[in-house]
Amino acid sequence: MDAQTVLTTTRSVRKRLDFDRPVPRELLLECLEVAVQAPTGSNSQGWQFVIVTDPEKKRAIGEWYRESWYVYATKRGPKYERDDLRREQLPRVASSAQYLADRMHEIPVMVIPCIEGRVDVPGASNLDMAGLYGSILPAAWSFLLAARDRGLVGAWTTLHLKYERETAELLGIPYERYTQAALITLGFSTGGDFKPAERIPLENLVHWERW
Repeated sequence: MDAQTVLTTTRSVRKRLDFDRPVPRELLLECLEVAVQAPTGSNSQGWQFVIVTDPEKKRAIGEWYRESWYVYATKRGPKYERDDLRREQLPRVASSAQYLADRMHEIPVMVIPCIEGRVDVPGASNLDMAGLYGSILPAAWSFLLAARDRGLVGAWTTLHLKYERETAELLGIPYERYTQAALITLGFSTGGDFKPAERIPLENLVHWERW
């Protein structure tokens, strides 16, 4: 698969994920070898990846995720103009997200990328936050791209972070030292093609020289 295809077809896949087919450990390690080639601030390489396949651990995390989703879903979401393409896409996205929330505990593999340090403290600046997350998000996204290249699919999620401390206790993550950045769901696809998504036109997004 060429780079252009990988970059433009790495979707958040939920309903087309094969919940029954296990993912070999060797394949996960291949993806992680790619992930750790990503840039990181000051070459600190302070990342850690927690791989979860144990059914009981997935059940607990899945329940926290589901509770967080249903709280999130009751809130007023983004409001788009009638001719905004995101308005048309929203029901499909919401249905897919709820499907994943209800079946989160069945996901073949959960991957939780972590980074050394915390910024949820008084006095933390935008510079601090950008530096911390900028040292883990590129690696985590590279992991997903590598997975896509190898026939795996997944979704980048964050709703479990409402229960970050509980998840840390469950998985033995040193909460005071490491920040969980996401929860990546992973598995094989049930089939079909993936295409580039329709996006907002660039003229609505790009600013030359000034806003």
